[in-house]
Amino acid sequence: MSRQAELIKLAEIFKVLADPTRLRLIRLLASNMEDKLCVIDLAKKLKITQPAASQHLKVLKSANLLYTHLERPRKYYYLNLVELRNQKENLDNLFKLAFVKCSQDGQCQECPFLDSCDVAKI
Repeated sequence: MSRQAELIKLAEIFKVLADPTRLRLIRLLASNMEDKLCVIDLAKKLKITQPAASQHLKVLKSANLLYTHLERPRKYYYLNLVELRNQKENLDNLFKLAFVKCSQDGQCQECPFLDSCDVAKI
């Protein structure tokens, strides 16, 4: 994946995580990894409505931060630890790049290292 694609994905993840309820859902799932939690369980624990919980879970799942396991009649939710680790790595890389001094004062088009510069691809 290109640096630009990684940054776009990271921006999308930031949007997903910008909601306190979704952060609470992640925390709840992370602290109960061994438990089977369906939307009803999660809504009750967070004291929110089932439709609200469903909507937040849908957003987290669409960002690939969750996966589900169907055991009729319930669908159980789990954290996608691989994707969470990937996003943490992307964030770590972003912070590393943020503190790299640019020899061209941000004038990327004039830089002789433009083709190999990860910062210029941001």
